[in-house]
Amino acid sequence: MGKRLLWTALAGLVAHGAQAAPPAPLPAAQLDWQPWGDDAPAGAVCRGRYVLPAYRLPPGDTPREVRSTSDEAEYGDSGETILRGEVVLRRDSSQLEAPRVRVNAARDTAFADGPLTLRDQGVLVRGDAGQLSLNSDAASIDTAHYVLHGQRLRGDAARLARLEDGRYRLREASFTTCEPGSRLWRVVGNDVVLNRQAGYGTARHARLEVGHVPVFYWPWIRFPLDDRRQSGFLWPTFGFTGGGLDYTQPYYLNLAPNYDATLTPRWISNHGMMLGGQFRYLFGEDAGQLEGAYLANDQGGSSANPNDPDNAFEGQDRWYIDYRHAGRFSSRTPYRLRYGAASDGRYFDDFGRSFAEMGTDYLPRLAQIDYNGTTWDLQARAQGYQKLDYPLLDSDKPFYRLPSLTANARWSQPGGFYTQWRSNVTYFWRDVDARKVPIREAAVGTRLDLAPTVGWRFERPWGFLEPRFTLRDTRYQLDYQELDTPRDTSLSRTVPVSSVDAGLVFERDAQLFGEAWRQTLEPRLYYAYVPARDQSEFPDFDTDARAFSYDRLWSPYRFVGSDRVGDVNKVSYGVSTRFLEDDSGRERFALSVGRSTYFDDRVIGMEGDLALPDRQTQPARWYDATRDHSPVVTRLDWQLSERWSTRYEWLYDAHRQLTERSAAYLRYRHPAGHVLNLGYRWELEGFDPSGDPQDQLGYNREDFDMSFAYKAGAQLDLIGRYTYDNTNRRSLDKLFGVQWNDCCYGVQVAWREWIEDNDTANTIADDYTDRGLFLRFVLKGLGGVGQGTDNVFAQSIPGYQPTRF
Repeated sequence: MGKRLLWTALAGLVAHGAQAAPPAPLPAAQLDWQPWGDDAPAGAVCRGRYVLPAYRLPPGDTPREVRSTSDEAEYGDSGETILRGEVVLRRDSSQLEAPRVRVNAARDTAFADGPLTLRDQGVLVRGDAGQLSLNSDAASIDTAHYVLHGQRLRGDAARLARLEDGRYRLREASFTTCEPGSRLWRVVGNDVVLNRQAGYGTARHARLEVGHVPVFYWPWIRFPLDDRRQSGFLWPTFGFTGGGLDYTQPYYLNLAPNYDATLTPRWISNHGMMLGGQFRYLFGEDAGQLEGAYLANDQGGSSANPNDPDNAFEGQDRWYIDYRHAGRFSSRTPYRLRYGAASDGRYFDDFGRSFAEMGTDYLPRLAQIDYNGTTWDLQARAQGYQKLDYPLLDSDKPFYRLPSLTANARWSQPGGFYTQWRSNVTYFWRDVDARKVPIREAAVGTRLDLAPTVGWRFERPWGFLEPRFTLRDTRYQLDYQELDTPRDTSLSRTVPVSSVDAGLVFERDAQLFGEAWRQTLEPRLYYAYVPARDQSEFPDFDTDARAFSYDRLWSPYRFVGSDRVGDVNKVSYGVSTRFLEDDSGRERFALSVGRSTYFDDRVIGMEGDLALPDRQTQPARWYDATRDHSPVVTRLDWQLSERWSTRYEWLYDAHRQLTERSAAYLRYRHPAGHVLNLGYRWELEGFDPSGDPQDQLGYNREDFDMSFAYKAGAQLDLIGRYTYDNTNRRSLDKLFGVQWNDCCYGVQVAWREWIEDNDTANTIADDYTDRGLFLRFVLKGLGGVGQGTDNVFAQSIPGYQPTRF
């Protein structure tokens, strides 16, 4: 199909290229163009602008009245009026200037000899000769040169006609948004119609010229004249994937002001023909979109992942669908809907979704409604997602919540006392063969989790004290499907969670670097006690271990989710100091240091039993469960200046005298848009116990990360990123991009090479390298070729704001 389109374009150029021959353009001075000179505004990408001069005559007393001025006037033999010299005629918003004008005896038509100038509501037309109706808006001009000031559109035509309905029709015409004197691009057509009222133009037998070279042909094209959405073909995208051609030709449908659609036929030479589409809508408080694609009878094709077989889906139908909706029944009652599904776990690896979204790991499914009251917060939801792994093992399939009901409330009492109520009941289900997963993972069923809390918060400017008691009561009603097991299907667990949090705040005035500051010193002491409870027969529906951090010093919980409540008996202590600008109160420097001391071992792990991990086979987990002290956590945030800032975090094990985790970041932000980010990260193997085993780091990790964006002016942006894995001596991600923004066109070029870890972070044996070169060329006022890289630029370079074309 790509070749047929190309031959069609070439044949059109041969058949029709010689028919449309617009006249040569006029100099810039005759097109209301004024160079900026020294008064160019910041961010200007054009070297000047179109300036509409004032009318030379005032309007008539009525829209039909015609006013005129000239050096000479006489009557002809047939009763016509002949005006000579500097002739100016004005009717309503139309003004005609010419050296000679003849008005017929009926006084309804003016005939002008050129060179003439016609102005009308932001439109300039110059020509050799023409005629103008004095009763309507109709006019026609030979050898015309026109400018639409507001749209920055100009062009030339063998003949231009202004129709009575306000449209402009041009024969053998050209149009471009390039400034006068530039021939970077223009479109030439035999029949061009400009409909300013509707906001679009059309052209028949049109060709695109870049420079003086014709490069594309359309039998018919529709293009925008302003920012209003218009139906029509969008620019195609080309690519090469797996050694084959990838061609996409979207068509946009502006169905109504509040909904639209895009149809996207796509030809992939080693897979076949795919039809994609998107539908968007907005109705009051409700908005949503539906997108998807379908490929019948996949021809096979190679896999980008060398660990997966080629032609794995040959002869199969491939598809995906993703529906999103959000709205609200009232100001307190928002709701959301989401449903995504794909034919297989390798769909997005083979076909992608966009440059900005290089991969899709899962497709969510959700139906949720909330009530946000003054006391109660209620939520009802059904939730799940399709995990996109290939192949997908039963043990990796996610649980669905069908449904999940939550009710939370808080009541504050005089004197600082408060009570809280948190509750949730959820039915967990997943579609697995119970015989292919461990016995605990075969369970489905209902979990009820209640967490009533009482507390007292005493707070003054100089400090605070908060004792708090929560009773975590969790009950299960389980079903092991067809398995015959002696495990109990009715389980319960009640765990008291007690804590006391206290802190002081000291302040003093300080003079540093000749400036006035306020310095604080804030010691903090925290105690938490949670007894151990046997949870060995409890399922693991939605729980995960938590990596240690500064915030965990002040929390009694070691797990995320409700299936595990970890035992702890600790006291945490730390101190923070902050420097605040005395005049504004803005924080410029903050340093915090803290540590926990444990009075008992932590026996509860993800297995839930009361046994410590084996010291010989699991030394890292055994040490973490039996250590007497947490790592010393140091955290620093420093706003060095208005443009420079830094952040530092260090977790140090004083007993083993080694660093468990450290991270340092240096950031630069310039008002002109320049950005620099420098980062360093070190993490000890086994430090983060969260995630599936294959996602837990199997080696010490040391990374360097550098990214930048440099705005060399209003036209040129340079961006780049480089991430290096020092442990394994390899580059993780390399990205370099250039964005050029000119008066009538824009170019984005990005090259990227990155490592795919194949969803197994604990080994690099199955990692592979992927790379791509991405190009987007935009003709302003006409559209662009290629995928936009704005989003990936912004995601890869924190702080960078791409220039919008």
